[in-house]
Amino acid sequence: MTDTLPPCPECSSAFTYQMDALLICPECAHEWVAGSPSDQAAEVHDSVGNVLSDGDTVTVVKDLKLKGTSSVIKVGTKVRGIRLVDGDHDIDCKVPGVGPIGLKSQFVKKVFG
Repeated sequence: MTDTLPPCPECSSAFTYQMDALLICPECAHEWVAGSPSDQAAEVHDSVGNVLSDGDTVTVVKDLKLKGTSSVIKVGTKVRGIRLVDGDHDIDCKVPGVGPIGLKSQFVKKVFG
């Protein structure tokens, strides 16, 4: 079998491997869908236009009420290690004090530094 996998689009590492439909880079931990030419077509932006990527840290820019509960995610809540997914709620994350949840990118701002 002489299947060769493409290099990582983030760090150009040749050591990519495949897990189900994903290609994964062991050096920078970047994941992408096998067969997709680039991730640029599916860029996700925060509330001010910064491009988000897996593993970023973001802060919530407005109070968010949780459906079915009386809980609220307060403005300024810092969420670490986000994961981008397809769909209306395009961020999967763990919010401190709340747990796993899906957020919309329009309600977060990327933290730099």
